[in-house]
Amino acid sequence: EVQLVESGGGLVQAGGSLTLSCAASGFAVDDYAIGWFRQAPGKELEGVSCRSNVDDSTYYADSVKGRFTVSSDSAMNTAYLTMNSLKPEDTAVYYCAATPLFTQSVLWLCNGRSPLTRAMDYWGKGTLVNVSS
Repeated sequence: EVQLVESGGGLVQAGGSLTLSCAASGFAVDDYAIGWFRQAPGKELEGVSCRSNVDDSTYYADSVKGRFTVSSDSAMNTAYLTMNSLKPEDTAVYYCAATPLFTQSVLWLCNGRSPLTRAMDYWGKGTLVNVSS
């Protein structure tokens, strides 16, 4: 059974850092395309970062470029989202998602051109990040 479990969220002051973890089971995290998404209160789901398993490229939303970094640990079968210089507007529930193949639909979901969350086959339940000013 494929499962994704996020952890690492919490309350942090503006300017601080957090690293979110996405523990995967049922598949090898480095073999799948992994995406990080977030949903702030009252707002739509937003793509944060998506890593292709085709060419290993990584997309970052403009709002997080230079501050957020994705990585993974194959031994732990876990993906990570390291968030630095956090801002109050980063407050949201953060989700990781996975799919066997990075497609155009995945990229469009990630960059906001498409709202179709079915582009990612598997989703975690999310972890809350609250950035105080």
